[in-house]
Amino acid sequence: MNRIEMTEKLKTKLSEKRFEHSVGVEYTAGSLAFVHGVDVEKALVAGLLHDCAKYLSAEKKISRCKKYNLPISKCERENPELLHAKLSAVYAKEKYGVNDEDILSAITWHTTGKPKMSKLDKIIYIADYIEPNRNPLPEIDIIRQEAYTDLDKCLLHILRNCVNYLDGRGAVTDPTTRETYEYYKKKLK
Repeated sequence: MNRIEMTEKLKTKLSEKRFEHSVGVEYTAGSLAFVHGVDVEKALVAGLLHDCAKYLSAEKKISRCKKYNLPISKCERENPELLHAKLSAVYAKEKYGVNDEDILSAITWHTTGKPKMSKLDKIIYIADYIEPNRNPLPEIDIIRQEAYTDLDKCLLHILRNCVNYLDGRGAVTDPTTRETYEYYKKKLK
């Protein structure tokens, strides 16, 4: 399936707003890949499909994870919305014909991040946060500038904002996100 066919299929699955977000991530990921010397086509596909399973209800996300033998952490069981990333990687493969492991990894880790992310992993994580259709977030102008100059610095900035936001609300932070934050904090010291 080529990217045009993927786009047409995705449009039938997602709400208009979610589809616009996915196209925004696709565009942003492509431009970041171009600037940072990463395969642009891989970035475009990963950006487009990063949320391709997000439309599923919480119950369906859990049942689909069981169907595909995907592990569900305690945090994911309490926050099934987090499952959309790993399910989107499975759907990208099963329903959109994507077999490239780099693309599937970037989709899998676009929500929590992980230590030692590839450049493509970082690009999709960042593009999801900064794409033009997003509601303005704190420090977004600075973060967008960092995205085009220093992926690690930008990634750490986003992770810090996310962890601080969740901690400030008393919400649970996925342990992988916290681990990723600590990893990049230490790496950039």
